[in-house]
Amino acid sequence: MKTIYLDNNATTRVDPEVLDAMMPYLSDLYGNPSSMHTFGGQVGQKIRQAREQVAALIGCDPSEIIFTSCGTESDNTAIRSALQTHSDRSKIVTTRVEHPAVLSTCRELEHHGYSVVEIGVDEKGRLNMDEYVDAVDDDTAVVTAMWANNETGVIFPVEELAEIARANGAVFHTDAVQAVGKIPCDMSESKIDMMSLSGHKLHAPKGVGVLYVRKGTRLAPFMLGGHQESGKRAGTENVAGIIAIGKACEIAQKWMEDENTRVKAMRDKLEKTILESCPDCFVNGDTENRLPNTSNISFEYIEGESILLLLDRLGICASSGSACTSGSLEPSHVLRAMGVPFTAAHGSIRLSLSRFNTDEEIEFVAKKMPEIIKRLRELSPFVQT
Repeated sequence: MKTIYLDNNATTRVDPEVLDAMMPYLSDLYGNPSSMHTFGGQVGQKIRQAREQVAALIGCDPSEIIFTSCGTESDNTAIRSALQTHSDRSKIVTTRVEHPAVLSTCRELEHHGYSVVEIGVDEKGRLNMDEYVDAVDDDTAVVTAMWANNETGVIFPVEELAEIARANGAVFHTDAVQAVGKIPCDMSESKIDMMSLSGHKLHAPKGVGVLYVRKGTRLAPFMLGGHQESGKRAGTENVAGIIAIGKACEIAQKWMEDENTRVKAMRDKLEKTILESCPDCFVNGDTENRLPNTSNISFEYIEGESILLLLDRLGICASSGSACTSGSLEPSHVLRAMGVPFTAAHGSIRLSLSRFNTDEEIEFVAKKMPEIIKRLRELSPFVQT
């Protein structure tokens, strides 16, 4: 049975070109990039190249790139660093729909005496800007708001948010893990101070991330030890992972237009077919301003997990929400923040595409979905006959 993978917001397939680029550094070229000898030095040169490749994708200077282990580490470093370097301030401003990497960190810091304000969203997942403007003040050390939501794909106005944060003297950080590689994220004219990204969301392997830190932004290292990453992040480098994320960023630049045309068209076609063929379902989130690959759909009267199980039997991989919270019986905190009714939130699934998907795959899923929904509705005690 062929696997049809529509869970790319959870993780992505490693691009074969990326795999080819990193393989020599898992076998023959194993030198430590910090070594004085030539054998290690050639590895160090490849890390410098990867830094340039990442910088080229996001429009910054290579010196503003810090390699980390993942997006979560980048998020933690940014938030905790801002609090340390602005120790005369005690407020964190974030949003109710952040990834757990940010929300859990902020809520843990609240137990250590920091004031945390979580800004709400409307029924389409759009940030409440009035609430945001009122919240950011001269006691705010850091604002951390995602660029694009991992469950609905809704895009936040991060440049406007950053401008307001800067006007109040606060550091602005954005978790751009889902956005980078799918939509332009250009730091050259930006007021964003720090930005997180993750390798496995853009066709590099798991275990490598990046924290962008604008020149002039003070940084308190989260990881202490050696002098790697110019003393900003200690620990022997994940060389193969770093080379992989560099190559993935180079490739992402070439495929950005495809993400926003062909991939978007496949997503829209799948979504349209499902809405037309399955009664009592609707799309969650702002359909006019979202990532080109993401669709989050609620089906009334049935559970999302049941849909996923039947899809899985056909080799179709999807998700009921954030991969980091799967397994929880609670409905998505994102959909709850949007005011999606409890029954509909329980019946939601996320379909997230990539450039590796094909029209044939999408047509197969579109054909099978109505059969699955009809079958589950016939078993549902909540459907009135």
